[in-house]
Amino acid sequence: MKSSVSMLVRLVVPVLVGLVMVSAVEAADRDKLLSEPGVYGTFAAFRLDADWGKQDQTVRIAQLTVLKGVVEQHREKLAIDLYLLRGLSDRADLLFRVHATELRETQQFLLDLQGSPFGRHLTDSAVFSGLTKKANYVPGMPDNLKADLKAPSEPGPKPYVIVIPIRKDAAWWSLPQEQRAAMMQEHTEAALPYNKTVKRKLYHATGLDDLDFITYFETSRLEDFQSLILALEKVKEYRYNRRFGHPTLLGTVRSLDEIIEVLAQ
Repeated sequence: MKSSVSMLVRLVVPVLVGLVMVSAVEAADRDKLLSEPGVYGTFAAFRLDADWGKQDQTVRIAQLTVLKGVVEQHREKLAIDLYLLRGLSDRADLLFRVHATELRETQQFLLDLQGSPFGRHLTDSAVFSGLTKKANYVPGMPDNLKADLKAPSEPGPKPYVIVIPIRKDAAWWSLPQEQRAAMMQEHTEAALPYNKTVKRKLYHATGLDDLDFITYFETSRLEDFQSLILALEKVKEYRYNRRFGHPTLLGTVRSLDEIIEVLAQ
């Protein structure tokens, strides 16, 4: 069954992409968008409706190929990553992580996505938006700790992705900067043993969402991720979390073509 789906995808995709993509576009500077501060990150999770699976397979493949066209078209200005949540998260089937220098560009992508034949089968599960910033507390930490933080992560793919939204309580923001910095140093020291196996990225969401932070993780060792969270629950800073998760999104890193093949079955 899987091989027949792959053959259908290979036959249909090139034709339909040619119809959707009127002209080739140059990709955005992905490395820059993923590494520099001042970039907007949006996480949009969707569930496929009940009518999706009732359609003929060729219709589903055609709609998924339009999805590919929409994604490729917007990669001229955006860095777009896809994740498969189906089977690991009960809240959604798909997750898009979008990086942009202008949030309205992300909005246009999501509008085009939801307005497409494929997008009409999507229902919102969760949408978070935040902003990347320079590290606030790390510059004031001891030099040996800063050096340890720069150690490269273990080589090889990190197939699992976890997204956890966080909101602090009012007491946290009322604390003096020095007190918060001391607790964040304790937080960092607790997380350090997992620095090589759990890749992390932080987005600041205060004022852009009903959150303060969006935490993004990639790992090949879910047991290390679990140990990381258990270690962070023991530090003082954790007590100031008003919301941690709700939802927590768990999925796998997939290419667009892999997503098409899975959802076409």
